[in-house]
Amino acid sequence: MTDPRFPDAENRLVTESDCTRCPALVECRNRISWGVGPRDSTVVVVGEAPGAGNPDANRWQGGNWTGMSYTAQHSGRRIRETMATVGYEDSVFYTNAVKCFPSDGEGSNRAPSADEKANCLDHLVTELETIDPDVVVPTGRHATESVFSLDDRTLGGFLDTVLDPVESERFDYTIVPLLHPSYRDVWLSRLGYELDEYFEELSGLLP
Repeated sequence: MTDPRFPDAENRLVTESDCTRCPALVECRNRISWGVGPRDSTVVVVGEAPGAGNPDANRWQGGNWTGMSYTAQHSGRRIRETMATVGYEDSVFYTNAVKCFPSDGEGSNRAPSADEKANCLDHLVTELETIDPDVVVPTGRHATESVFSLDDRTLGGFLDTVLDPVESERFDYTIVPLLHPSYRDVWLSRLGYELDEYFEELSGLLP
């Protein structure tokens, strides 16, 4: 597995520097976790929302502390390792459907509410219009729901969509849903993939 590079904060795409659209998220976030990566990226990876993160970690503290999407020790490193393994280390933009940590009140994260996802969609649209990727890779159910909603597409069974490309009529990119990196090991066997087969399938769907 290729060891991932930590992103450069100068490559963040800040669309609303002090966003206060979701009062509950403003109260519990440490920093807004903005999308990060080259503006000419051919692939955009979309996560659900930043987790609580670990401010004591050496570098991979998580977007709630770094202000950059997919920079957590586990999920951030894992999805970046995945993309590097299939040949996309330097041409991927990473973001989240929801930019702020949704606290469950006990120090962990909860699923973003429908209103929170709706409030953040404008930021995601701005990112997609700015980057203009060939492929968008949502990771997990909630990220896939948000990406699908931009085309007024609903999500049925999430596992049925994994590695099943669909075209976006609104943005003219291909959507390739992936398992959330934190739960990949749990669901790979149910999908009938070994890890190397999963990577090979993903590689074949990227430009």
